[in-house]
Amino acid sequence: MEIILASQSPRREELLKRLGVDFKIITSSVDENIEEENAEALVEELSFRKSIDVMNRLVQEDGTKDYLVIGADTVVAVNDVVLGKPATREEAFEMIDSIQGSSHFVFTGVTVTCYKNETGRIMRTSFVEGTEVTVFPMTEEEIWEYIDTGDCMDKAGAYGIQGEFGKYVEKIYGDYNNVVGLPIAKLYQVIKGLI
Repeated sequence: MEIILASQSPRREELLKRLGVDFKIITSSVDENIEEENAEALVEELSFRKSIDVMNRLVQEDGTKDYLVIGADTVVAVNDVVLGKPATREEAFEMIDSIQGSSHFVFTGVTVTCYKNETGRIMRTSFVEGTEVTVFPMTEEEIWEYIDTGDCMDKAGAYGIQGEFGKYVEKIYGDYNNVVGLPIAKLYQVIKGLI
């Protein structure tokens, strides 16, 4: 069975390697701008769209193989407001300022879509993992210093817990890997049940 990660995130790639499975990366071409204000519903829907988009392309190109496609999407939510990736340095500042000195949630939606050539059936499992993150108070200078590292621009909520921002994280409640971008322990259990 070919395992595919439908993501171009280097962090997700690194995390998936820890499962010890061989996989390929095929990125999805779906539009990620959807009208959904609930963070959990948003990430579940986007993970589903990414996974099924790649699966449909694979089956159309070569339906003689078995495939397992993993789609994922991560957002940060502060007081029910969803923070995606910042478009500007100023937006990054606003995002970090909104999470400093308080707690927020990181939600990752994961959809695993499995195609069995023998039956022609497509099975799908989706789940959402939530992790609470508490950030120490930060000064404006500290926020700008972090933004100057460039580490914030391609990340939900404008920070990466695994990088320099980690020194501002007071505590987390839940799965650390989920905050990085892929809850691999739960994903492993789902994959085991499908293959």
